[in-house]
Amino acid sequence: MAYLGEEIKKLGFGLMRLPRLADETIDLEQVKQMVDLFLSKGFTYFDTAWAYPGSEDAIRQALVERYPREKFQLATKNAAWINCKTRDDAIAQFETSLRQTGAGYFDFYLLHNLGETRTEFFERFKMWDFVFEQKRAGKIKHVGFSFHSTPEELDEILTKHPEAEFVQLQINYADWENPAIQSRGCYEVARKHGKPIIIMEPIKGGTLANPPESVANVFKAANPDVSLASWAIRFAASLDGVITVLSGMSTLDQMKDNVSYMENFRRLDDSERATVEEARKVLAKIPIIPCTTCRYCENDACKYNIGISGSFTAFNVLTLYGDKKFAANQYRWLVEMHGKKYASACVRCGKCSRVCPQRLKIPIELAKVAAAFGK
Repeated sequence: MAYLGEEIKKLGFGLMRLPRLADETIDLEQVKQMVDLFLSKGFTYFDTAWAYPGSEDAIRQALVERYPREKFQLATKNAAWINCKTRDDAIAQFETSLRQTGAGYFDFYLLHNLGETRTEFFERFKMWDFVFEQKRAGKIKHVGFSFHSTPEELDEILTKHPEAEFVQLQINYADWENPAIQSRGCYEVARKHGKPIIIMEPIKGGTLANPPESVANVFKAANPDVSLASWAIRFAASLDGVITVLSGMSTLDQMKDNVSYMENFRRLDDSERATVEEARKVLAKIPIIPCTTCRYCENDACKYNIGISGSFTAFNVLTLYGDKKFAANQYRWLVEMHGKKYASACVRCGKCSRVCPQRLKIPIELAKVAAAFGK
């Protein structure tokens, strides 16, 4: 199905988690093999970002310099909230992306990760005006933004900027009803505004390719012959209004698996949707810290600027999926990168617990987080 005049199959190649060699440099030869397979199966959408180290340069070498420009769509992103003190700093990211990718123009250009304090940078630097100037100049075909925050904030942004042509949202079956992510709520807001959707994190950073055993058993009972990742990607791709679903594939084998069931994509049928819903309910029963991210504890009580809700979200990821590296990255992003202090800074004054609607013993839970992550 075409969106915004573009024919795009329902699988996109997310370029944030490219394969690495032993020295941690990008494995360019494997990326080339992945690009070749992806294109040979009729897929065309590639998603990178200025903020993904080495990614734009790698895709120039693996894709742009090896294929005619009209054979693919390339998306990249502007993160005006990273090390930008002036409008010129933010604009320089666009020029850098053009140079690093060598693409000449971008089919999709995103203002990156709007939400919370980050939204203001794009307003202050008048980046909405800039990207549409670049569209008129032919350097951008479609303008949108990526988003990780609440449905209410998404509604505010889309109301203020109806000119946005699409939105990119984190959507997967694990986060569909998760109060910390609110995938369904954000999806419904985008649909209300009539915006096509690009889906990111359909496998939740790879964790849904290896979910808890109780969840995996639900899927294996329904169909032991398909990968666990396929359930997650097909769930996302089956939603109405979706341009494409980005999979951050890190190996050629992952690419082979993804294209095997997405080349001739088939929406989930009623029985399969019931299986995914059963798996989601099983996942929701696993005991985690029942934080709803209302942030009363942070906003109304904590004088030490501790990232309480972010700490709990990261700890819950560790509990659910057992992936320490992924959870630690979540911990850093949700706490340090949001200007907050880690759980170990808690002095156990107890003021946070007194305002918590869930009646959580927050200092005790923070101690668990600090022990798990070492800070």
